[in-house]
Amino acid sequence: MAESFFGALKNERVSRVTYLTREAARQDITRYIELWYNHKRLHSTIGYRPPREVHAEYTELHIAA
Repeated sequence: MAESFFGALKNERVSRVTYLTREAARQDITRYIELWYNHKRLHSTIGYRPPREVHAEYTELHIAA
């Protein structure tokens, strides 16, 4: 799963951007993960849903139990 994540990160973001500083890279990658990867990007492993949606469902089920 980690290899899949890092592959997507490299192909969808890092390879397409030139960073002037490490801090700029850190900020951009954090934004990518928080705003795109976790909220909108569909993942085949979890039924073509974004991770945020799956996590919310999981949390809701465990609170109700």
